Amino acid sequence: MQNKASAGSDVDVMNWAEGAHRNAANLAAMIGVPQEQFEADPLAALPGLQNYVSRLPLEEFEQSDWITLHTDLVSFLGDVLVRRRRGLWKRIESAQSPTAYQYVIEAPGLDGNLYQVEPYDVVMEEFEHLPIEITRMIANAEAALRVGALRSEG
Repeated sequence: MQNKASAGSDVDVMNWAEGAHRNAANLAAMIGVPQEQFEADPLAALPGLQNYVSRLPLEEFEQSDWITLHTDLVSFLGDVLVRRRRGLWKRIESAQSPTAYQYVIEAPGLDGNLYQVEPYDVVMEEFEHLPIEITRMIANAEAALRVGALRSEG
């Protein structure tokens, strides 16, 4: 399985996309989801991931713990949007970012138009409304992309 970046993207976007997928796959493995199962459907990790985050001692977290959790959830969310919603990672200019760019997911909405969502922002919003609910996080990203409910594939 190869994660996708936007057509004609530079090496940085491809590396970002592949790194995000690799991180999501490692997270799934850490919570006990076999690689084959995760590769077939990233939502296979949903129950275990929800259980994992629900048990974290968030009140004891230091900044480095929050950064790691944020990165892990961004990777998982990105993987779901790329693999189940035909999303593509893109790098866009951003005056608000210290790097002058940010990585977003772009996907076709139900109306056929392309929409973008910034997974880092979606996860940060989730942190502001504890407890962390993985399905709510996915739903918020899907709403921004104007896609329908997750469909069962199989």
